[in-house]
Amino acid sequence: MAGPLSDPRACTPEAQMLKPYACQPDQSRGRLFTESMSTFRSPFQRDRDRIIHSSAFRRLKHKTQVFVEHEGDYYRTRLTHTIEVAQVARTIAGTLGLNTDLAEAVALAHDLGHPPFGHTGEDALAELMAPFGGFDHNAQALRIVTRLERHYADFDGLNLTWETLEGIAKHNGPVPEPWSYALAEVNAMWDLELATNASAEAQVAAVADDVAYNHHDLHDGLRAGLFTEDDLCELPVLGECFAEVDRRHPGLDPMRRRHEALRRVFGVMVEDVISVAQGRLTSLNPASVDDIRHMDGPIIRFSKPLYQNLKAIKRFLFVRMYRAPSVVEVRKRVTGMINDLFPHFMDDPARLPQEWQADVAAARDQTELARVVLDYVAGMTDRFAIQEHARLFGPSELTDQT
Repeated sequence: MAGPLSDPRACTPEAQMLKPYACQPDQSRGRLFTESMSTFRSPFQRDRDRIIHSSAFRRLKHKTQVFVEHEGDYYRTRLTHTIEVAQVARTIAGTLGLNTDLAEAVALAHDLGHPPFGHTGEDALAELMAPFGGFDHNAQALRIVTRLERHYADFDGLNLTWETLEGIAKHNGPVPEPWSYALAEVNAMWDLELATNASAEAQVAAVADDVAYNHHDLHDGLRAGLFTEDDLCELPVLGECFAEVDRRHPGLDPMRRRHEALRRVFGVMVEDVISVAQGRLTSLNPASVDDIRHMDGPIIRFSKPLYQNLKAIKRFLFVRMYRAPSVVEVRKRVTGMINDLFPHFMDDPARLPQEWQADVAAARDQTELARVVLDYVAGMTDRFAIQEHARLFGPSELTDQT
């Protein structure tokens, strides 16, 4: 049964310095299953640690952003991306007087529900699951932390606090109905107030995600040879950052020049978010976290000018990176793999590993069976999905490169 977490031991020295609109650890709405308080960690620190130690978090090492896992060791994976998001979230939250532990916990959990092969895998599974309640990686992350992590003696999932679950569900904004089955299932257990904004900490995690992928997709695209520094100099923000590096460090080694320019882009985004948030918080003067939740839109966001510039950069990346011929070709191959694996296990669920057979036996209809198969396939890493596809359907070009 859920209950408030009011043990004074949960109040760290940092908690005493939080702004009134921050999530206070000693005022948490608690956990679905009541637990004794930690003597040395706040509730949100405990959430963060449970996420880091989860199986789903470890699997992020071999799940990708844009490039498939076999394509090289230098490209970002979901794990390295998640670590970068958490770092940015802590920086922004700390500067604004928010709870850095909660912002970090949401950041660390935000991609747990991603299937293999990045957004390509998500698109394929969403289409396959359309008759069975849909698929969304945010909702799947909630399913993982409330059901699929099965390590604790007293409960399934990680038994995270309400605030962390709310942040996972709503960090990208209020969630309109109809909800996916996974989100509806969690919300039925514990009302996450899906129609309101998330806490400021969760909003920070969402913006930190934007900052991190805008930065590293530029880095990865350059490394992959999909565009050049000269191409980037034609874009807003980027052109100014490269020009500043050239003024300060004429003749700089090309790799150092690239890094120096992109780290300035990173700084522009973070400083912009902090400046906008400080201005809005001062003018709106929220007195509580509930004031944040019921505002007309998010309080943590980019300025309008920078947002428009980032849209131009994203349009460039869409054409030159996300829809580059080499990337599209791999997308077709991995989509085919997902389209083979999912119906294979639906047609004969006895082929699922033994540890999944209890869930198969408990499925009362095709919809519930589809959810079991989805949980298995979505939990695969890129590497395992490629290997499993090769085992069942024969080797492919991707098999030879894993």
